[in-house]
Amino acid sequence: MACLEVSKEGKFKGDTEELTLDGSVDWHGRPAIRAKSGRWVAGTIVLLNQGLATLAFFGVGVNLVLFLTRVMGQNNAAAANSVSKWTGTVYIFSLVGAFLSDSYWGRYKTCAIFQVIFVIGLVSLSLSSYLSLIRPKGCGNETIPCGKHSSLEMGMFYLSIYLIALGNGGYQPNIATFGADQFDEEHSKEGYSKVAFFSYFYLALNLGSLFSNTILGYFEDEGLWALGFWVSAGSAFAALVLFLLGTPRYRHFKPSGNPLSRFSQVLVAASRKWRAQMTSNGEDLYVMDENESPTNGNRKILHTGGFKFLDRAAFISPRDLEDQKSGVYNPWRLCPITQVEEVKCILRLLPIWLCTIIYSVVFTQMASLFVEQGAAMKTTISNFRIPPASMSSFDILSVAVFIFFYRRVIDPLVGRLKKKSSRGLTELQRMGIGLVIAVMAMVSAGIVECYRLKYANSGCPHCSGTSSLSIFWQIPQYALIGASEVFMYVGQLEFFNAQTPDGLKSFGSALCMTSISLGNYVSSILVSIVMKISTEDHMPGWIPGNLNRGHLDRFYFLLAILTSIDLVLYIACAKWFKSIQLEGKYEENDMPGSFKV
Repeated sequence: MACLEVSKEGKFKGDTEELTLDGSVDWHGRPAIRAKSGRWVAGTIVLLNQGLATLAFFGVGVNLVLFLTRVMGQNNAAAANSVSKWTGTVYIFSLVGAFLSDSYWGRYKTCAIFQVIFVIGLVSLSLSSYLSLIRPKGCGNETIPCGKHSSLEMGMFYLSIYLIALGNGGYQPNIATFGADQFDEEHSKEGYSKVAFFSYFYLALNLGSLFSNTILGYFEDEGLWALGFWVSAGSAFAALVLFLLGTPRYRHFKPSGNPLSRFSQVLVAASRKWRAQMTSNGEDLYVMDENESPTNGNRKILHTGGFKFLDRAAFISPRDLEDQKSGVYNPWRLCPITQVEEVKCILRLLPIWLCTIIYSVVFTQMASLFVEQGAAMKTTISNFRIPPASMSSFDILSVAVFIFFYRRVIDPLVGRLKKKSSRGLTELQRMGIGLVIAVMAMVSAGIVECYRLKYANSGCPHCSGTSSLSIFWQIPQYALIGASEVFMYVGQLEFFNAQTPDGLKSFGSALCMTSISLGNYVSSILVSIVMKISTEDHMPGWIPGNLNRGHLDRFYFLLAILTSIDLVLYIACAKWFKSIQLEGKYEENDMPGSFKV
């Protein structure tokens, strides 16, 4: 069969079928045909898959601490510690999944394998809960505790939940990137759709968690644990089947090999030539042919300034010329400029990534101190009691509203106001706005706490839950957190996906997850430090067990100050940042950064 050549416009010579321009391939490894692959058909499948998988994960995670106390017999401190370890493990496995995807398996295979592990873990948890853990029958609600369990039953339980952690952790950073792979960023229309995809991806994630936090959370709180876990398992299985059904339609990128060895080669090669005299125009730097590329055919990255020392790894020395003449190539002495730029890209991302951790500290308060604050407020309407944790539904609703408001109103409006570009706010600008709104959320929470203390029962100032201030006064702080997520986390997903090299896209998504993980740890450390300092001289501290005796408002204001300082540092890092410059990218390759104050 004769091979068809491809023109520069991305079409087969002698044919009218247009190819993608970003190097993506179909299931058979052939260049992907635009009309027959990817786009919103494949993107919608990924969004539905994400919503179902998120429902399944939070169906277990949202009430895991209650399961550990009511069913497994742990005390509150031990249960909270177990959940923290389990959550941290999820994020650690996200790095494992990203590494396997970028290096060896590719994103499709990685997503499929870890989803199978996820389903196995959920089915195992459902079976063990139904057959052995929920004993006597009907136990596990607020009034009937369950009996003791054997070592085998305990072992099966922990094996199940850590299989869930492995499956979800390995899958999560890859599915967002895989969905973005379905849109060709070299094509103007698909490039815009790719940006929109991340907003809808985050919306799908929130809608899945909304069902878990409300419907499944209610059934599990009533003691129907096995039912809740089986619904989660069924949702995860449906997500897997849906994902596999879309196989013929997906676009793929080939894995680029172990990035650790490529990074090490650059550092070693640069160190070996630290005394070399280089020209300033970059003409003596090594550019490898595409068929020799160590990144498996991914797009070349153009040379940029900064981190000049690393350029020495691509400097062609007299010895390198001799090796080339004799047909010898040593990657530990000479690296192509694309490989050097990979290292530069990651180094430039790290300051931005570090600045997102403080935001994650603010975000984590929604699942901890916001709930405790709500529990100390008036939670009843007539005879109906509002669970304090259910207030997070206003966060999810805020995310949904602001995603559509941003996509339909703010983004087009800013695009019209800009003179040089039709694009709206850049990712860095949106992340900065997210930090500003996060400060507003903490100030709002602090003001509500001041009034909660003011309206605490004056006849019993040290009693818990005696404030007459309604829990609905928490709505503004939840809504502001939701709005900040749309700007920060959606912008963060887009930013790391756009600014990481083709061979490290999943690693970029994993950075978002590790930011949330470190935010949890920093929050825990910060609370410990605050309590140690504020409890000196026998004082109750800012965050005692009885909030009426403390000053939670001061902690919220402290977070607002820390986030403001972080915002200043972020602006400095964003102004310093230089965007990745990919060969052939259709827009804005020559712009050194995208942040304007």
